[in-house]
Amino acid sequence: MSEVLKVLILDRLTLKIMSHSCRMADITGEGVTLVEDMYKQRQPFPTLDAIYFLQPTRENITMFLSDMAGKAPLYRKAFVFFSSPISRELVVDIKKDPRVLPRLGALREMNLEYFAIDSQGFITNNERALEDLFGDEENNHKGVACLNVMATRIATVFASLREFPSIRYRAAKSLDATTMTTFRDLIPTKLAAGVWDCLTKYKKTIPSFPQTETCELLIIDRTIDQIAPVIHEWTYDAMCHDLLNMEGNKYVHEVPGKAGGPPERKEVLLEDHDPLWLELRHAHIADASERLHLKMTSFMSKNKAAQIQHGS
Repeated sequence: MSEVLKVLILDRLTLKIMSHSCRMADITGEGVTLVEDMYKQRQPFPTLDAIYFLQPTRENITMFLSDMAGKAPLYRKAFVFFSSPISRELVVDIKKDPRVLPRLGALREMNLEYFAIDSQGFITNNERALEDLFGDEENNHKGVACLNVMATRIATVFASLREFPSIRYRAAKSLDATTMTTFRDLIPTKLAAGVWDCLTKYKKTIPSFPQTETCELLIIDRTIDQIAPVIHEWTYDAMCHDLLNMEGNKYVHEVPGKAGGPPERKEVLLEDHDPLWLELRHAHIADASERLHLKMTSFMSKNKAAQIQHGS
């Protein structure tokens, strides 16, 4: 597929995944000429192939079939990749459409449904997890759904790494017939079971996936370290997010305009592509401030343009 130009189609979730994982230049470097939102009106490109990176939901499959069915599909051929395992029912829906099947170039599970925040960290993007898991004791349907999503997304991390973990978690204190055990007590147990179920399926479906444990996954909650939320971090990373008006890892600031014009807005992305950010992000703010001062002094001593600007 690398020789031809392509269109990349993303849904709301996979758009966030890609935004956390790579830059636009990385995407265009692979021959993608256009990135489109699945849920916005799109112009047909019948001479181009399309790559669909989607969450395997009924709504997304319906939209995809609408794109590629009929006498005039939006794209020449569709290469479909799912962020997590797709149900058999949805696969059947795709394959039973005789108009769509010949236009399929690929139908695969990518198992990529987590959000990389840096080279060593990720989140599952469950912003309402606290409310869903602990909000309503009488109705735990939201809690169960939340745990299923978390388990699926955590499992996709190990699918990407080709690691099969031994899962460690703290079991509920009382699991006997005489004591009432609540849903909240069983959250670590249920999450561990959900991750394990996903991983055992990967053993059967993913080529070269380990068949025995290769690492350990520790499932912990805030109760093991209750003081951490009230201790303030003094790292450069924490200070930037606390003191600057940032949107995620993006910081927007103003610089003087050229020739006395109005100030210009500049965007800065604080991420792994920035070597200075990588060097300083986990340093104490006092240490980071001193190192930044030394770097700036060194830069100004060697750069004539900076010397002229400083002198003016």
